[in-house]
Amino acid sequence: MKKRLIVIGIVLIGLVAATFLFIQKKSSVPAKDEPYQKVAKSARVLYNKAEELAKEGNLLEAKKAYKELLTGYPDSYLVKEAGLRLDELNIEILFSPLPTEDSIFYEVKPGDTLSKIADDFGTTVELIMKSNNLTNSTIRPEMRLKISNAKYNILIDKSQNILILKANGEALKTYTVSTGANNSTPSGTYKIENKLINPTWYKMGAVVPPDSPENILGSRWMGLDIPGYGIHGTTDETTIGKHITKGCVRMRNRDVEELYSIVTTETEVTIID
Repeated sequence: MKKRLIVIGIVLIGLVAATFLFIQKKSSVPAKDEPYQKVAKSARVLYNKAEELAKEGNLLEAKKAYKELLTGYPDSYLVKEAGLRLDELNIEILFSPLPTEDSIFYEVKPGDTLSKIADDFGTTVELIMKSNNLTNSTIRPEMRLKISNAKYNILIDKSQNILILKANGEALKTYTVSTGANNSTPSGTYKIENKLINPTWYKMGAVVPPDSPENILGSRWMGLDIPGYGIHGTTDETTIGKHITKGCVRMRNRDVEELYSIVTTETEVTIID
């Protein structure tokens, strides 16, 4: 009996020792998700930093922090939100007097008008006004105006129903749009040929004025150099994000108005499948 108890004791001691060694070994090995947790924490710190900088009005540093998050932590759950915030920040900076790498400051000369300056620099009157907090078109000699000298172009991806505005080849903002049903939006590279505010809709057998609820073009029209096709607003924003148009690219009115104020005629528009 005594020998049996001794054997049982030895076995129990062995089990306890083995359990202790197993626990020690397990605790010395990092958890599988520990690297992910560290990355998630770093991304959150960077996101919070960007948010705080933006709140303080330090927009250029906030932009840098958002871009660092997007490039350094592409798998973070914060990427989508950071991308949206960066889009809005890019437009806020563009529509502000803040100096940037793709802008210059021009001193107004006698005889200058905003239209003349816009033509000289290949930009729009609306963008000059927004970038300089001008409430009207009155300018005077020796005023210093921020002028965007970036080259803008547009990429439309029909499969995703997105429109990407680019400045000097870099994405500035991504908009959700509607494109043609049955792939009726033509693929290719085109140019904006004309721009209209509150356009009249000329449809087969009828002329629909801008103030008519039946005018589906919304508040802006940017016609492409392919007859009958263009980028325009809408009277029904519930259709945005769908393949539903007869071939044109449809945007929310606030989005098309924003885009309209930035791009000029001759802006290149590439449409891909």
